[in-house]
Amino acid sequence: MFRGDRDRLIYDSSVGGLEGCPTALGFVLIDIEPSREKEVYARLMKIEQIVELYPLFGEYDLIAKVEADSYDAIGSVVVSRIQSIDGVKATKTLARVGF
Repeated sequence: MFRGDRDRLIYDSSVGGLEGCPTALGFVLIDIEPSREKEVYARLMKIEQIVELYPLFGEYDLIAKVEADSYDAIGSVVVSRIQSIDGVKATKTLARVGF
């Protein structure tokens, strides 16, 4: 049951992308080797698809907001650009899915 346009955009699996939003959106949790945080942060800031990047306390060291043309493109950014950085130990990607 949908309560309005916002709910339809979030939950309607027939919507190929977020209607009204030109990009796919994902959040990537990033675990970094000790003492390499600043180096990795600086390299991540050079990736144009990362539109926001924040340090965290806890299991992961950073969270990156990633925007791309598609969810496949987000996956490609994670695998080929983020995970390839020396000092990145692990990532976990959170993205919109259809119900």
